[in-house]
Amino acid sequence: MEDHINGNGNPNPSQVIDIYPLSYYYFGSADVVVPFKDETLSDRIQRFKSNYAAHGMRTCVEAVMLVELFKHPHLLLLQERNSIYRLPGGRVRPDESDIIGLKRKLSSKLSCSQDGQETDWEVGECIGMWWRSDFEMLQYPFLPPNVKWPKECTKLFLVRLPESKRFTVPKNQKLLAVPLCQVHESIKTYGPIISGVPQLLSRFSFNLVES
Repeated sequence: MEDHINGNGNPNPSQVIDIYPLSYYYFGSADVVVPFKDETLSDRIQRFKSNYAAHGMRTCVEAVMLVELFKHPHLLLLQERNSIYRLPGGRVRPDESDIIGLKRKLSSKLSCSQDGQETDWEVGECIGMWWRSDFEMLQYPFLPPNVKWPKECTKLFLVRLPESKRFTVPKNQKLLAVPLCQVHESIKTYGPIISGVPQLLSRFSFNLVES
């Protein structure tokens, strides 16, 4: 990938992502089960409507985290029901900031065998935003000009992983490392947000740390 050059002719450090080998991380399962909130589409839409009536526009935050495998960047994704893929994250509470909310969600979803209070997450810049203009399921990487009251905003944040870390997820979920080349434009499998992540990362340089 082409380096991002600063005025001195050197790569801009803020645009370089250090990616450590998958073998540096521990992936475990906790003896807990996360219940699925919605069994049907109508249930999900009704929950959105109730949340909007109580709190207004819903804000969700999701983490883009990378590891290295076979000399290629891999994206960490949560898998549910063997077919649903999600970026780690979730809904922000009305009284908390995006970064605090994302740290809380990462701790609860990826460190669930611990006390859930871990805050050692290096949350970086917001690299993308998706909007839901109504209560239906479609989301767009822009806000249509005729939409004055969007129902949901999903923000993607780059989270830089340390050299090693322990991940523990509920036993009814899996944390997978998926190659960026597989995710790219695979909308049918991963949905528009996840499949668009490689394009959002195209302005960064990857430093693949060898094991």
